[in-house]
Amino acid sequence: QVQLVESGGGLVQAGGSLRLSCAASGRAFSMYVMGWFRQAPGKEREFVAGLTRSGTTTDYSDSVMGRFTISRDNAKNMVYLQMNSLKPEDTAVYYCAADYWLGRVQRTPDRYDSWGQGTQVTVSS
Repeated sequence: QVQLVESGGGLVQAGGSLRLSCAASGRAFSMYVMGWFRQAPGKEREFVAGLTRSGTTTDYSDSVMGRFTISRDNAKNMVYLQMNSLKPEDTAVYYCAADYWLGRVQRTPDRYDSWGQGTQVTVSS
């Protein structure tokens, strides 16, 4: 497993942007499929975006498609989530997730075995 630490969350007005970062420690980071999930109060954790080991294939939920961009830098053991045109409904705790055994991006949280502690994103209207 890798250890994951998210950063970059905060308070932003609707229409603004934030960039979340996820720092991974451990070996063979480039072998992990990575994902971003979020959880709003009273709701289940939901898939936001994910990308494959090489970063060449990405997947996004319908709610963020065209506004969010996921990327990774395997040389730096980092994953990023660029969030543009933020909406109040994007307010949630955002989590970085990783799994070594996945062959492709999975949208189910249970498929990932490493998680960060989360970072709060609040979008005001």
